[in-house]
Amino acid sequence: MQWLINALLVIGTFFFMEGVAWFTHKYIMHGILWTWHRSHHTVHPHPLERNDLFALVFSIPSILLIVLGFELPQIGWLKFVGFGILGYGIFYFIFHDIIVHRRIKIKYKAEHPYMKRIMHAHYVHHKKHSKEDGEAFGFLYAPKKYSPEEVRQKA
Repeated sequence: MQWLINALLVIGTFFFMEGVAWFTHKYIMHGILWTWHRSHHTVHPHPLERNDLFALVFSIPSILLIVLGFELPQIGWLKFVGFGILGYGIFYFIFHDIIVHRRIKIKYKAEHPYMKRIMHAHYVHHKKHSKEDGEAFGFLYAPKKYSPEEVRQKA
């Protein structure tokens, strides 16, 4: 039974992180830390951008929770929360940096309506190059209104 609780902690944290990411993206990245995030909304020739600092910041709670969970058995459940954050970070990196922004060159064409929708939502988000008036702040979830036209017409 403990394995089920641990799995639910990982899965629940993973899904909770989408809300954390949305909130952080909308109110912090497009707010007080726009100075970091601006680099992500501009075209540049270099492989790294100041926005990549957010990956380091988000990794800190994951690392701390995993270490604390292993070092202090009485709060061992924290490592599963840390693994949920880590899992979200991995999915975010694969989706956002590799699939959407092609920071690692791969051949991929979205066929599934879900992938088309979240990719389209991200492209809508990037139409704005300023911190104001943005939309579509999620990373792994996008409402149906962001479905590309060809997907909406089939539904």
